[in-house]
Amino acid sequence: MPDKLNQSQPKIRVLQIEDSLPDAELVLSELEADAIDFEVRLVDDEVSYLQALEQFRPHIVLSDLSMPVFSGERALELLRDRDRDLPFIYVSATLGEEAAIAALRNGATDYILKQNPARLASAVRRALREAEAQRAQRHAEAELVRAQRFESLAMLAGGLSHDLRNLLQPLLLAGESLQDYQDDPRLARLGKLVRDCGKRGLDMVQSMLSFARGARRAEQVRLGGLLDALKLLLQGSVPRTVSLDVVVDDPELSFSGNHTELQQCLLNLCLNAIQAMPAGGRLTVETAQAWLPADFFREDENREECRYLRLSVIDTGEGMDSEVLARLYEPFFTTKESGTGLGLVSCQRIIASHGGVMRVESSPGSGTCFHLYIPLTELDEGTDSADDSGLQGEAERVLVVVEEAAQLSLLVDTLDAWGYQAHASQSGTAALQWIEAHGVPDLVVMDADMNLFTGVRTLAALIDHGYRRAVLLLARPDAPPDLDEMPVVEHLYLVDKPVATVRLLRVVREALEASEGDGVRIN
Repeated sequence: MPDKLNQSQPKIRVLQIEDSLPDAELVLSELEADAIDFEVRLVDDEVSYLQALEQFRPHIVLSDLSMPVFSGERALELLRDRDRDLPFIYVSATLGEEAAIAALRNGATDYILKQNPARLASAVRRALREAEAQRAQRHAEAELVRAQRFESLAMLAGGLSHDLRNLLQPLLLAGESLQDYQDDPRLARLGKLVRDCGKRGLDMVQSMLSFARGARRAEQVRLGGLLDALKLLLQGSVPRTVSLDVVVDDPELSFSGNHTELQQCLLNLCLNAIQAMPAGGRLTVETAQAWLPADFFREDENREECRYLRLSVIDTGEGMDSEVLARLYEPFFTTKESGTGLGLVSCQRIIASHGGVMRVESSPGSGTCFHLYIPLTELDEGTDSADDSGLQGEAERVLVVVEEAAQLSLLVDTLDAWGYQAHASQSGTAALQWIEAHGVPDLVVMDADMNLFTGVRTLAALIDHGYRRAVLLLARPDAPPDLDEMPVVEHLYLVDKPVATVRLLRVVREALEASEGDGVRIN
């Protein structure tokens, strides 16, 4: 059975350049015999050809090579000035081997001899499929570039916002301290001005950080599903000259991560690999698992004592020299005319956000191999068995009360990244003012070791202001707070310092989901 075109599609518009009516009918009869649904416009001069390109908007051009007042070479040149993807097939009786090679080099899709037209219908079908695939690839690349530009803005906004917040938090504390001097109205007004301006600035910074982080969602990623989705995305982007192999060692392997971000990273690397093989080659995506030795990691990289998933993207393309490799992750550095220089920076950020690392092997003429290593962290015995997808917040409001600015910033950043609306206060006074202005939060996370307004006093004041929900108290194991001095709290949780991220997130979830009843204490 021939490969029929989808009959639900509109008719194929064929622009035919031919000065002989019998030859034109012979060519069209081959399409009719193969059940191709088409409409045709016949031209034999440059003026009518250009008009047809604008008005008829053909899907494919079939052209004779030599005519009295026009030529196929000129028609191809005019077409490629306007559209580099539209299929152009020579149908001629005079096309020799050298001319055919030159025609393909100049942008022709194929050539058919009039003496042997049997291949015409299959050539038309293939040319239309390839043109559609090329357009899909260009669209995907354009969307990727657009996404990278937005991501670059997010990266810049995130870095700037984090630094600004660290500057604004001490300013808020200074404003609160100045307001204590109520006997001097000038200092009191100055304190209110400093505090209000700092608060507005902090709200703006929080909005920028939310934009920068995007909708980060931890989920269980199934390896087989991730690679199946990648193959679907690559359909239409892999040219006939490139063979694609996807080898998955354990399709059922699941790990905590972000499916969309990992998919974006792998797609980016695969498209780069395809562009590095203009003459064709082999693209391989493969997976494996490994334990990595301590000397594998650089000084600025974190090492997990666990198995690692290795995702490898390997091509047989042109490769890179040492100079390019040295600048590979430099923002805005690119070797492509239309590149942004942010694709690999984005990939590195995504893998780092998963606690992993990237490695690259490449040399001129020997292809390139990118290895992505993602930790497959095992849960410690005695911890909750829920997977990380259960740690994600649902925009609950969490008030964090910590005096030390660095610790406060880290806690707020962590909770923000996991989907909570975290609000920072550097003192009990600031916490009470926040509640007066915004209402009771869903949860309070508080340091037990505050000096200016102690944890006991802060907790008592919160209760006086109507707070009746759970409290997470951060405390040093060697200096636990005296619970007998604490006001009665229905749900009180102790979390050891230094605070472990996963442990904190688990206790936050449990505290938010706690039902009414006796107080719960976790050591």
